[in-house]
Amino acid sequence: MAARGTRFNRLRQWIAGFVHRHWRRALALRERFRPSEEAFNLGLAAVVGLVGGLINVGYFALLQLSKLTTHHQSGDFSEIAEGLSPVLRVLIPTLGGVAAGLVLHFGLRMIGPQSGGNLLEVVVAGNGRLPMRQALIKGLSSLISITSGASIGREGLVTQLSATIASKWGQLRQWQPYRLRLLVACGAGAGIAAAYNAPLAGAVFAAQIVLGNFSMALFAPIVLASVVATVVCRTYLGVIKWYDVPSFDFTQLGQLPWFLLLGIGCGVFGAAFLKLLRWSEVAFRKLPASMPLRLGAAGVIVGVLAVWFPQVWGNGFGPTTQLLKESYALQFVLLLALAKLVATVATVGSGAVGGVMTR
Repeated sequence: MAARGTRFNRLRQWIAGFVHRHWRRALALRERFRPSEEAFNLGLAAVVGLVGGLINVGYFALLQLSKLTTHHQSGDFSEIAEGLSPVLRVLIPTLGGVAAGLVLHFGLRMIGPQSGGNLLEVVVAGNGRLPMRQALIKGLSSLISITSGASIGREGLVTQLSATIASKWGQLRQWQPYRLRLLVACGAGAGIAAAYNAPLAGAVFAAQIVLGNFSMALFAPIVLASVVATVVCRTYLGVIKWYDVPSFDFTQLGQLPWFLLLGIGCGVFGAAFLKLLRWSEVAFRKLPASMPLRLGAAGVIVGVLAVWFPQVWGNGFGPTTQLLKESYALQFVLLLALAKLVATVATVGSGAVGGVMTR
């Protein structure tokens, strides 16, 4: 009996030693092949870039479907407006503004107050948390506004959705705030890159504007996310040349000052445009009207301008392309630019969700 107990103890000790040795080897092997912090962040960035590209493709398809459903054609919004009567040019953006405002008004009221809605605030001063439900409500409102001819583009929403989904993924994984902020920046870069088919621009935007940091540990994941998003979009939508710019021969150094003046002029106009947007936002907030009425009022402004300038409908891509291809009278170009400026300032200032850069 004693011998049997001794053999049993020896067997138990041998099994325990065997398990212990191999468990230590397994742990050592796992540590050996565990990716570094930099490699792990690159892997996350690739996934975020994939999601950002798919979001842009999906939203583009949804926008085309909404065009076909509402207007029975999928051309540029300026072309759609040209084929409508003056009454419809006013009525459609007005009703669309009211509907988009209703979605924002009741949707945001239903989910209650949520912090972290601003992308830059979340990255610079926050913990990297973006609310998903708020982004979805704004996405639906933006889709209605764009479909009804509002003078905005989709790039702002694509960027917001990409960053929000990246943030939500990090929240579900319970990652630290520093990694959440990196994911948000990768999502923003992927969204910009996908919307404009410009990976470098997306990466620089996210690094400089969102993060404010060009260190390689942060910049490399953003570049990867932007490149992956662009590849996804080019795979599904093709390599699209947004603008067919006429060829220009640089033959004399005397031409350089004109480019310098052009850059200065664009900078001055950009600063003035931002001030106009802020002034418009303040002016619309002072109106004794709810969100639906404010967006509806902006729709009226866009519609009235569209009676004479149907090119103010949409993001301006179609009219810009036409201006590059054909010659127009300077007076018409200046009046069209002024009308488009007023339409965009009114649309954005009213609280409509969308982008102000053409795409």
